[in-house]
Amino acid sequence: MAIAERPSPVLARSGGTALVTPSSSLGVFRRPVSSTGWRSWVFTVDHKKLGIMYGVAAFVFFIVGGCEALLIRLQLAAGSNKVLSASAYNQMFTMHATTMVFLFVMPMAAAFANYLLPLQIGARDVAFPRINAFGFWCFLFGGLFLNTAWFLGGAADTGWFAYAPNTSVAFSPSHGVDFWALGLQITGIASLTGAINLIVTVLNMRAPGMSLMKMPIFSWMVLVVQFLLLFAIPVITVALFLLTFQRNFGAAFFSVDKGADPLLWQHLFWIFGHPEVYILVLPSFGIVSEVLPVFSRKPLFGYKFVVFSGAAIGFLGWGVWAHHMFASGLGPVSVAVFSVATMAIALPTGVKIVNWTMTLWGGKLRFTTSMMFAIGLIIEFTIGGLSGVTHSVSPSDTQQTDTYYVVAHFHYVLFGGAVFGLFAGFYYWWPKVFGKMLSERIGKWNFWLMVIGMNLTFGPMHILGLQGQPRRMQIWTEFRAGDGFFNGAFWNLVSTIGAFILALGIFTFIVNVFLTYKKGEVTPGDPWDARSLEWMTDSPPKEHNFDSIPTVHALDEFFHRKYVEDEETGELTQVTNYAEIMAEMEAKADKNIHLPSPSYWPIVLAIALPIVAYGVIFNRLLAVFGAAVLLFAIFGWSLEPSVADASDYDPPADGDNGESTKELATLG
Repeated sequence: MAIAERPSPVLARSGGTALVTPSSSLGVFRRPVSSTGWRSWVFTVDHKKLGIMYGVAAFVFFIVGGCEALLIRLQLAAGSNKVLSASAYNQMFTMHATTMVFLFVMPMAAAFANYLLPLQIGARDVAFPRINAFGFWCFLFGGLFLNTAWFLGGAADTGWFAYAPNTSVAFSPSHGVDFWALGLQITGIASLTGAINLIVTVLNMRAPGMSLMKMPIFSWMVLVVQFLLLFAIPVITVALFLLTFQRNFGAAFFSVDKGADPLLWQHLFWIFGHPEVYILVLPSFGIVSEVLPVFSRKPLFGYKFVVFSGAAIGFLGWGVWAHHMFASGLGPVSVAVFSVATMAIALPTGVKIVNWTMTLWGGKLRFTTSMMFAIGLIIEFTIGGLSGVTHSVSPSDTQQTDTYYVVAHFHYVLFGGAVFGLFAGFYYWWPKVFGKMLSERIGKWNFWLMVIGMNLTFGPMHILGLQGQPRRMQIWTEFRAGDGFFNGAFWNLVSTIGAFILALGIFTFIVNVFLTYKKGEVTPGDPWDARSLEWMTDSPPKEHNFDSIPTVHALDEFFHRKYVEDEETGELTQVTNYAEIMAEMEAKADKNIHLPSPSYWPIVLAIALPIVAYGVIFNRLLAVFGAAVLLFAIFGWSLEPSVADASDYDPPADGDNGESTKELATLG
C-alpha cells in the first residue's frame, strides 16, 4: 500500500510532514507530524503523547519533592541537627508540599486523564487538542518557574497554605512568595483549561450508545474532578492575585494595620484547599475501581453507588473547608455546622470502601502488583480517613491543630490514597501505553518497600503529634516534656528511617521502568483480560485510537464482547477474543478520520506567561515584552488555518475513491 508523503502547509515552517493513508485499506487522514524526532513531541497535540509528557514531567517533580522530603527528615532525625538552617528548612517544607500537590499528584492525574479518557469513551482525541497542548506547557513552565526561585534569592518560606500576614514583605522579604504566587497562577491556567477541555470531551464525544451510566468509573471520577477544578481554581486564582498585588503593587488586602483581615486569606485558600484534597484523590479512586473488577474477575459491586458517592464527595467537599480553621475563633455556630459537615462527608467515602470490599468478596483474586497497590490504597486510605474524622470533633481538632498528627493524617490520605492509586494505574496501564509489561517480580518489591516505608514514616507521626510535637519546627528538642513522656528521639528516628525505605521503593520502580525499556516483555493485546474500551485498541494505540469507533451496548463493553453469561448458572463462556475483535474493527475501518495538525503556537503562548511573571518580580519592561509575546502568540494562533489545503496533497493511490483527500485534517 503506497503512502503519499508531502510537506504540510501548516508545518512547513517547522519541518513537519503530512501522511495520507489511502482508503483502500484504512483511509486515515493522519495528523501531519514528523514520525520521529523532537518536533513530533514538542509540537504535538495528540492526547496520548501529551499524557506521556505530563507523566514524565510530573514524575521528575515527584523525585524533586521526594528529595526535599528526605532533607526534612534528615534535619528531624535528631533533636538538634544542623542539616538545614532555619530559613532553608522553612523553604524546604513549603516547596515539598507545593511540589507534591501542584506539580506531582495533580499533573500525574492529568496524565492518566489525558491519555485514557478519550480511549475509555471511544473518542479519537479530546475536544480541543491545541488547548490541551497549551495546558501541558503551562504546567511545565509554571513548575520550572516555581523552582527557579531556589537560584534567584530563595523559595517561598510560608508553608504551602501561605497564611497572611506571614506572606507580607515584612515577614518574607525575599521574592520566594512572589515566585510561589505567580507560578501557581500559571499552573492554575493549565488546570482550568484542561478541566473545560475534558468536560466538553466527555459530554460531547462519547462513542455511540455510551450513556453517562455506561462510562467506566475512572472516566466518571475524572469528570467530577474537572468540575471541582472548574470552580476551585478561580477561587485560589483570586487569592493569588490579591497576594501578588499586595506584595508588588502596594495593595492592602490582608494588612491589619490598614484595616484588612488576614482571615480572608484563610477562607479563600481553604474554600479551594478542601475540594483540592478530592481533586487529588478521586482520580485514584477511579483507578482502583477499574483495577479491582479486572483482578477479582467480577463486575464492580454497586456501580451506581460508586458513581453517585464520587459525585457526592465532590459536592460535599465544598461545605467543610472551615474545619481547617477551628483554631481561628470562628465562633460556636460555625464550628458546629462545619463539624457536622465533616462527619457527613465520611459517608460517601465509606460507601466506596464498602463497594470495593464487596467487589473483592467472593472474587477470583489475582494478586498482581496493580491489585496489591489497589488493596493497599483501601487499607491506608481507611486509616487516614479515620484519623481525619477525629478532626470533625472541634475540641480534638483544637488539640491536634499544627501538630504532627495532622501531618500523619494528611499523608495517609494523600500518599496512601492518591499515590498508591497512581502506582496501581502505572502497573495496570503500562502495557497499554508502552506495549511492554513492567516486571511483576520487581513490582512486588516496589510495593512492599513502599508500604513498609510509608507506615514507618507516617505512623509514628500520630504518636509524635498527640504527644505535642509541633509541625514546621526545625528543632524539636525545645518541646520535649520534662517528665520524659515525649519520646521524640526514638519516633523521629524511626520516621526518618521509614522515609529512606520509602525512597528505596520509589527507586525500585525507576529500576523497573529502566529494565522494562531495555528488555521488557512485549505485551499481548489484552494482558489482563480487561473490561473497558481502552483495551479494544492496539498497545500502544494507533494515532487515531480506533480503526472504527465502537458502538457501546453495555457497561464493560469490551468484556461483554468476549464473554456471554449463562442466566441460570452465572457461568461465563468465552465467545470471542481480543484478536478477533480487533480484526472485526479493522474490517469495518472508517475511511476518513479527522485528526488535528500539530502546532507550535501553544508552546509560544505558554512560554510568554513566565516571562511576564519574571517581569512582575524583577523588571516591568520584561513584563511588557512578555505581554507582547503573549499577544503575538494569541494572534498567530487565531490565524492558524483551521483546515489544510487539499491541493498540497498527492492524488489518491490506486483503488482509492479519493475520499481521504477530500476530508481534510482540522486543527482542533
